[in-house]
Amino acid sequence: MALTNSQYDTIIRGFEAKQNKNRRLLEERTAYVYANVEGYRELDESIASVSVEQGKKLLAGDDSALLELKQTLAELSSMKKQLLLSAGLPSDYLEPVYDCADCKDTGYLSGMKCHCFKNKEITLLYEQSGIREMLESENFSTLSYEYYEGEDLLRFKNTVTTCKNFINNFNSDYHNLFFYGTVGTGKSFLSGCVAKELIDSGHSVIYFSASGLFDALSKVKFDYRGIEEHSKSYEDLLQCDLLIIDDLGTEYTNNFVNSQFFSLINDRHLNKKSVIISTNLSLEDFRNRYSDRIFSRITSNYEICKITGPDIRMYKKKLQNRK
Repeated sequence: MALTNSQYDTIIRGFEAKQNKNRRLLEERTAYVYANVEGYRELDESIASVSVEQGKKLLAGDDSALLELKQTLAELSSMKKQLLLSAGLPSDYLEPVYDCADCKDTGYLSGMKCHCFKNKEITLLYEQSGIREMLESENFSTLSYEYYEGEDLLRFKNTVTTCKNFINNFNSDYHNLFFYGTVGTGKSFLSGCVAKELIDSGHSVIYFSASGLFDALSKVKFDYRGIEEHSKSYEDLLQCDLLIIDDLGTEYTNNFVNSQFFSLINDRHLNKKSVIISTNLSLEDFRNRYSDRIFSRITSNYEICKITGPDIRMYKKKLQNRK
């Protein structure tokens, strides 16, 4: 998968901060030991002088110098550990400190991302998705067909299959989804199901309500005081693996919104970056509300999924009120 530049930089800065923190900790421990453990500094300094002396012997042709050096260093190391233990400190008190001993806080192990990097990656992806809390309850593990019947049930099952195919083929098949239908039928829920599966597999997902998205786009365009921050946010919108736009049609629509909306989905299409859009509008209302070129782009490049049925949110509220 591909992290955006800003996401990758955020993770790397975190590893650099760990390295600096642990380096300072080791320096503080060393200063404490030198000041409070008598004889330790002298043993430390003798290691350097012994290494130089044996090195000269080795260069002069003394083949036993290397073995003698190893033996002497082992003895000095043992003496240092004894001094630390005598002072009530762990014998490894002055060993290098790492949060992750496997990659030594570099984030990489044998040229591959370490498990700690991958964990940071997924944590960051959840934070930047904007829907961490929502995904705790809205995911495939909580999916239910009990609210649907007849044609509504068939449509919902077909859409679930479409979502699972979208996930399974995400790395190999550029695809977009457009969910439309009546209120509260599971469109946002299915978007969340897809988002969780992709984030858990290490893909970057950003979620926006339509009103939040166009508010963010207006700041990119007009807020010159925060131009650098907004530019990075817009880069994320363009480069994240999946962009979810929820409740399209609830925002205030004008020429600016239409223009920015087309530019965003067109740029992502050109870069083969997937989008999921959900709306309560009918296709006719959608076409009337937005420009013909937007409607054409959606119908040409998105798989259209109609979801109908009862308003599940209202149904659940009624059940709770009866208890």
